[in-house]
Amino acid sequence: MAISQKLELRQGQGLVMTPQLMQAIKLLQLSSLDLAAYVEAELEKNPLLERADPPPSEEPPQAAERASANSDDDTADDEGAGESIRTESIRDGGDGVQRTSDTPLYSEWANVGGGGAADGDYNLEAFVSAETTLADHLARQLSLAPMEHAQRLIGQYLINLVDEAGYVRGELETTAEKLGATLADVEAVLAILQTFDPPGVGARDLAECLSIQLKERDRYDPAMAALVANLDLLAKRDFAALKRITGVDEEDLADMMAEIKRLNPKPGLSFGGGVVQPVIPDVFVRPMPNGEWNVELNSDTLPRVLINQSYYASVSKTAKTEKEKDFLAECLQTANWLTRSLDQRARTILKVSTEIVRQQDAFLAHGVQHLRPLNLRIVADAIGMHESTVSRVTANKYMATPRGIFELKYFFSSSIAAADGGEAHSAEAVRDRIKRMIDAESADDVLSDDTIVQKLKSDGIDIARRTVAKYREAMRIPSSVQRRREKRASKLAG
Repeated sequence: MAISQKLELRQGQGLVMTPQLMQAIKLLQLSSLDLAAYVEAELEKNPLLERADPPPSEEPPQAAERASANSDDDTADDEGAGESIRTESIRDGGDGVQRTSDTPLYSEWANVGGGGAADGDYNLEAFVSAETTLADHLARQLSLAPMEHAQRLIGQYLINLVDEAGYVRGELETTAEKLGATLADVEAVLAILQTFDPPGVGARDLAECLSIQLKERDRYDPAMAALVANLDLLAKRDFAALKRITGVDEEDLADMMAEIKRLNPKPGLSFGGGVVQPVIPDVFVRPMPNGEWNVELNSDTLPRVLINQSYYASVSKTAKTEKEKDFLAECLQTANWLTRSLDQRARTILKVSTEIVRQQDAFLAHGVQHLRPLNLRIVADAIGMHESTVSRVTANKYMATPRGIFELKYFFSSSIAAADGGEAHSAEAVRDRIKRMIDAESADDVLSDDTIVQKLKSDGIDIARRTVAKYREAMRIPSSVQRRREKRASKLAG
């Protein structure tokens, strides 16, 4: 067979990632702080861009009336580009979405084919702090801890309560009430949080902080526990009383005091010296009197930029060389691309957030036990977007709800099929049910994993025995044999 060269024409389809598309994707996944830094850099180098005046603090009453006429705003990216959607409201458990609009976030002008040119020298790392905060450090450990999704929500809420010294500020009863969880659930998550690095983090007072560190060093014996419980006497240097309470001699007491001095009373400060930045929500969710949830973008996190067309018209008339004309054309393209991308980013965040609220309405109304199974595909199919887009939107974006501030990605969890073919059950809800069944068992009626499977199937939950065992171990619940021994021993001791 002879080998020869020839030319052929073939027709095919392919997706080309243009620089403009790649830059738009970057904008979508940036946090509000990174986005503000990026827009600030663009304002510095593009003479056609300028800041827009902030909107009035109070919306005119007639704005909502004008908005009701714009309920068909589910358009393509290029339709209604000059109109900004800041709020959406959804009915409690309903599918109808009612949209309102007010003043534009971004100004869009004449059609520009192909979008603006993206600068190749943009470096995302320039806007990301090199120093990891204590909250970031704890959140990273939380993501690796073996716990169910509902516990992660509680854990993230507790991390938000940790101050720069590493202490949890706030009453656990208030946290439980706000999240719709039991006090035992919150205390269990706090116990896990207190095992994180640095040792002593998550304590509620100094005595608990020192106790955590002593347990980490395997030095928390009864005498040391008595010493920690009487720190007021240690501060007064009442050694006679301390020797009597701890039951040790003077030499042992001196050793114990030296051990206390080697501990860190403010473990959070040892993890970086920076100030812990508060989480700024990108979306607000508020209940309305008519039973709907109002979903609104946080206008303070949305950069507002305008294109100065009069300046462009003036300067373009004086441009003489091709280099000057090309520079102005590139600035105009970039400015138009940026305003369109910012507007589309805001629309996308609002659309995804609204669907999350619609899907997780029961959680907002009743608490973490009512989290629904949710994944990226469900949201993507509901709003007509790709899963990768939803994934980027939910990263580094936060939602303020009546139950606290949560990252959007925390509302996603796996599902377990129903035994009767009905609606699937949230894995977190199933874990919670398993925990409650075990908590309610007696010493004479300890449930095996097989028995738990049978009880769940009788309630319409199709689950395998190995899944029950996996969930039980993730919640650090011992086997039925171990629980039976412990309960009988406790019964005899009582």
